[in-house]
Amino acid sequence: MPDVHSLVNEFVIKLNKRQIEGSKMTAKLTAELLRSFISQQRLPHSNQAGALIDAVKAVGEKLIAAKPVELAAGNVVRRVLHIIREEDISLTNAAVGGLNLASESDDDDGNDEYDRPVLSASAVAAAARNSLRPPSLQTLLEDIPHSAAVPHPSSSGGDSEGKSKSADKNSMTRKLKHNVIEVVNELIQEISTCHEQIAEQAVEHIHHNEVILTLGSSHTVKEFLLAAKEKKRSFRVFVAEGAPRYQGHAFAKELAASGLQTTVITDSAVFAMISRVNMVIVGAHAVMANGGVIAPVGLNMVALAAKRHAVPFAVLAGVYKLCPLYPHNPEVLLNELKSPSELLDFGEFSDCLDFGSGSGSPLIHVVNPAFDYVPPDLVSLFITDTGGHNPSYIYRLIADFYSPDDLVVRRISAS
Repeated sequence: MPDVHSLVNEFVIKLNKRQIEGSKMTAKLTAELLRSFISQQRLPHSNQAGALIDAVKAVGEKLIAAKPVELAAGNVVRRVLHIIREEDISLTNAAVGGLNLASESDDDDGNDEYDRPVLSASAVAAAARNSLRPPSLQTLLEDIPHSAAVPHPSSSGGDSEGKSKSADKNSMTRKLKHNVIEVVNELIQEISTCHEQIAEQAVEHIHHNEVILTLGSSHTVKEFLLAAKEKKRSFRVFVAEGAPRYQGHAFAKELAASGLQTTVITDSAVFAMISRVNMVIVGAHAVMANGGVIAPVGLNMVALAAKRHAVPFAVLAGVYKLCPLYPHNPEVLLNELKSPSELLDFGEFSDCLDFGSGSGSPLIHVVNPAFDYVPPDLVSLFITDTGGHNPSYIYRLIADFYSPDDLVVRRISAS
């Protein structure tokens, strides 16, 4: 098995060199990397969850620092930290429940009250916290048998008792890692298939003879539109070309090749055409905790046009794109500048781009941002793999997948 630290360093290099692009690819590869990292971790006999959390946080800080604008990497790291905490609580509860059962059994046999097992303060505190804490989605879906994590008392002498305790600790360590890896596998599967879950909801939102407007090139949007077509919905699609990278051209070609009636419009024509549109459906780079959207550049203009003409503005986003941070957080990088060559030909503009002004500065500066920020008041609906949600509900949805203690994982300086 390859050295996990080499894998982490290689992944960081790929992020720095932009060899890994897109939220979905970043999220999936991050989850797979953390799965390998966790499987090779050697945990201490005590505070195993804490040690594993610290190790994952250290890796997460490196990944976030490598490419801060890819918020999906930080999202997955925080999801994995939440999984570790949930599994640790589940195992602790199973152990506490098993000890309580053993105590009740001793009482039934008529043993003296001093023979009852005494619970540690940490175990009692963990049980109390769990009784006050609402069950998470993972806890509700899992049915962990108590017997799997209950230490069995030994009737042998001190040596055998010590070996039994050591075996129980090793078993708990293996159980924690095994459970975490199993849930991380489910997370990887969720990331891989989220577009299918979103596409299943297409017939609820797209109807006959409607006109849909989109901008950018999104695989999730494509699958969503094709799912509606497969359900015999007849509609047209307006695709804004998405200058300066013109991803809309290739996206329109893909839709037309799939049998959808497609019309390409310029970005500047969005306001002119929006009155003919029934619904705007777009993808997202990331969704912030306040319901704001980091999306391909130009979408804020589309959202303003939709708001002005009362056209529903729907954003398709997998749960892994939900970020527990707010856009004003200092560790959130909202944008990335692309190469000026996408806008200008260096050959034709060499006189202006060269230091031809005599003052030592170029005559033309080129700014080529990759993303827009769309505030939540411009979004009508989020369609995720868990269903449709209003922007005001996003922070509640995020609470099901992240722990407040894990928000400290943040971007660190590259130095």
